[in-house]
Amino acid sequence: MTAGVEETSAIELEPTPRFDFDAEFQTKIAALCLRDTTFMQRVDGLIQPDHFENAVEARLVDVATRYYTTYKKAPADKSTIAHLIKKHLADRVIRKEDAGTMLVHTKSLWECDVSDRDFVVDEIAVFARHQAVSKAILASVEDLDKRNFDSIQKALQSALNVGSNSEIQTYSYGDEIDSRTEFRLERAAGTGPCTGITTGYADLDKHFYHKGWGIAELSVLMGGAKSGKTTALINFGINAVSCIKRFHVLYVTLEVSARIIADRIDANVSNHLMFELDKNIHEVKDRIKKWHARAGRFDIIEFPTGSMKVSDLRRTLEKKRSQGIVYDMVIVDYADLMAPERTTDNSIENSKSVYVGLRGLAMTENIAILTATQTNREGSKAAVAKMTDIADDFNKVRIADIVISINRTDEERAMNQARLYFAAVRNGPSNFAIRIQQDIDRMRFCTEIIGPE
Repeated sequence: MTAGVEETSAIELEPTPRFDFDAEFQTKIAALCLRDTTFMQRVDGLIQPDHFENAVEARLVDVATRYYTTYKKAPADKSTIAHLIKKHLADRVIRKEDAGTMLVHTKSLWECDVSDRDFVVDEIAVFARHQAVSKAILASVEDLDKRNFDSIQKALQSALNVGSNSEIQTYSYGDEIDSRTEFRLERAAGTGPCTGITTGYADLDKHFYHKGWGIAELSVLMGGAKSGKTTALINFGINAVSCIKRFHVLYVTLEVSARIIADRIDANVSNHLMFELDKNIHEVKDRIKKWHARAGRFDIIEFPTGSMKVSDLRRTLEKKRSQGIVYDMVIVDYADLMAPERTTDNSIENSKSVYVGLRGLAMTENIAILTATQTNREGSKAAVAKMTDIADDFNKVRIADIVISINRTDEERAMNQARLYFAAVRNGPSNFAIRIQQDIDRMRFCTEIIGPE
């Protein structure tokens, strides 16, 4: 065996180098691995568990990396992480004595500041490039002795090309059939990852491809004036934070003040009439506190009508993320009252800009976005508002992943009933209606799914 071969073998046996970042920065990286799909997409192939000084964080990153390899998304949920830890424990991937420590540390990673995603990505890319270049230089010693300059140039160029991935990823259709199969098997067994935010009603969820509002998708409720759009948005937000997964919801109001939205939530949660909250002050308080203790986070922010742009919403999410708050769902009440990034004389182009921006935000932030829009005059008069009855701009239908219209005749209104018509669905059947029971006086858009029409 030549000296050159011996040297190369020694290099190959070298342990994986550790990060040269301080402990706090490494914790930020671990938190992003668990919580941020976009981050995982951009550093795919650049991070290894052995890079981490903290053994617990290394194990958690290993869990997150294995999950990402299969599902192409970060776990992004504490309950999912807990389930994965138990699964890896059963499969003897981790030891029993490590599982408890990992569960405890997961909680602290969810409180960690995960702002400056792009900066963290850049720093990891520099680290990875440095390691790749160092390894290429050492491995090229034998080629240098042989004057094999072409090989040296290729090795160094390959190392210099190491860096973060663009946010546009290549999906290898044939190679990914195993991951799709595993995903389907786990979804069929009810153990798969969450790709939807529950509506709160199993009989309604079953009509959605994602068993709820799709994550990384834009969903739109359509209705005429005073049809209950805001009540519906509030109701679905409450159901999301109240479910077993305790999703976190950001409610953006552009028409009604945050205080009024909060009053409506109080009526719904406390099961009191909106106009009788002042008659049951302490009972309302007690019920809200009990509900809040077992619910996910429900935050409300308000912008003046016509002032908020998609970029404003993105900055809000980034600011919240810097505070350790990551939302699963954003509700915009409602998108028609947003402002385009660049206002033109063409109202249709302005509207299209808003809806395209919202859907793009849903994808980059890996969140479900739910909003509402108006029907046109014909739709307001019709017994059933269809996708052609959307107001102002038909591009909304093309851009949204699902459009559901709210329909009530005078007779149905008297019976506290309505029909939800699936007007346009990207990944499933459409043109059917579901009848629901309501209690609008208590701000309950849906109290019962009566059934299909």
